[in-house]
Amino acid sequence: MKKKVVPSEQSQQEAAKLAKATQKPGQTKEQTRLIAQGIEKGIALYKKQQKEKNRQADKAKKKAQKAKANEQDSPVIDQEINSTHSAQKPSMLPWALLAVSWIGFIAYITLQ
Repeated sequence: MKKKVVPSEQSQQEAAKLAKATQKPGQTKEQTRLIAQGIEKGIALYKKQQKEKNRQADKAKKKAQKAKANEQDSPVIDQEINSTHSAQKPSMLPWALLAVSWIGFIAYITLQ
């Protein structure tokens, strides 16, 4: 359901001024009044669009701030995740060095 937009007193006065300023010779008061109503609707529509733009800009700003806050928290979380992954998946280097040392020890004993 659409709300009927009631223009403010200031918008009505401004619309009337504009309608009178653009009045053509021989134009009736009724025609001028209709023109003023059209101008009022235009002003109301413009204000409505500006409110919507402001609302969208605020939403985008809040979303950006929220993303920035999450981004600042995420390196700490990533570090914790990486440290737990490191602890869970040991490196192969110590095992390789152990195997080489045992092979060397066995070779030393058997060659003597």
